[in-house]
Amino acid sequence: MKAPAFADARILIVDDHKANLDLLEAVLGAAGYTNLRTTADPRTVETMHRTCRFDLILLDIRMPFLDGFQVMARLAEVYPDDYLPILVLTAQTDGATQRRALEHGAKDFVTKPFEAADVLLRVRNMLEVRKLYNERQSQNEILEAKVQERTLALEERNQQLTHARIEVIRRLARVGEYRDNETGFHVLRMSRSCYRLALAAGIGVATAERILHASQMHDLGKIGIPDRILLKPGRLDPDEMVIMRTHSTIGASVFDDTDDDLLLMARSIALTHHEKWDGSGYPNGLKGPEIPIEGRISAICDVFDALMSERPYKKSWPLDKAIAFMIENTGSHFDPELVARFQEILPEILAIQTEFRDPTGDAEVSPAPVLLKAVANPA
Repeated sequence: MKAPAFADARILIVDDHKANLDLLEAVLGAAGYTNLRTTADPRTVETMHRTCRFDLILLDIRMPFLDGFQVMARLAEVYPDDYLPILVLTAQTDGATQRRALEHGAKDFVTKPFEAADVLLRVRNMLEVRKLYNERQSQNEILEAKVQERTLALEERNQQLTHARIEVIRRLARVGEYRDNETGFHVLRMSRSCYRLALAAGIGVATAERILHASQMHDLGKIGIPDRILLKPGRLDPDEMVIMRTHSTIGASVFDDTDDDLLLMARSIALTHHEKWDGSGYPNGLKGPEIPIEGRISAICDVFDALMSERPYKKSWPLDKAIAFMIENTGSHFDPELVARFQEILPEILAIQTEFRDPTGDAEVSPAPVLLKAVANPA
């Protein structure tokens, strides 16, 4: 006899009468089905199905302990999204019983007493549907795995592009910095200080990170300033100052015609980091909250680091003098609220100053206790 198409299908027979179990096992075995299990205790079905995941369950309705409806309900609860391959065996032929069985997940019926040929046809049909279901599930799993694989690859690629973009930005920022500071450490100190101040001001991490990277390009416009002005060791005359101040608009123009959020942030900082709280800054004389917060943050961190750094036209300031300048210019040059936050994180700012100090710079700076107290309570 030719073996059935699904000879190795996992089949469970559930009936509380041993005679029925033996008969069905004999019928299916004679037809060529080789992977048969039986149980007379409906309480074991759930555990057996967890272990074996049967392709077909032949289930009696009237049984002690649990009837067939209860067995189907338990299986449906454990496997809510699965195709439950249940063939009901029942001596009840009324419509109410059949409808109830269908509601609980049965896929077909065999009435007792049954014809062997009738059982075998229904078994074959149900196993064919089960096979199609399994194939679809396998295809879905393969597709899902491919989607996950491609998603991970895309995320990795995006991370690589992000890192590359940030690296290009960092190097681009140093182009401008090298014009008057050959180490380029100013942009490292200033940008990290901006990041810390942004967080202290309650700005979200994502925006703070954009400020971290974008603020490195705040002085990119210096590439358009002549060396005779940029590197002049003394004070600039009025005409030279006019030219020097164009570095903010030159830097902003580099980022014209872009919709990239990071480059838009860089444009804003380049354009507004020399604006002042009282409206006396440049290039547009913005006042108070008219100045975007990234510009106000950058102004504080840029000026403080400039005061603490040596330049061709000046020596570095002592810490107490630099802090006094920041306090004196609160409300005129600087946003008072941001200066207050800057004071709170001063130890972090000084740690950045030490970590990224110029190779020829002074030794590590640390404020005296009295100085910290004065900063915490400015006059």
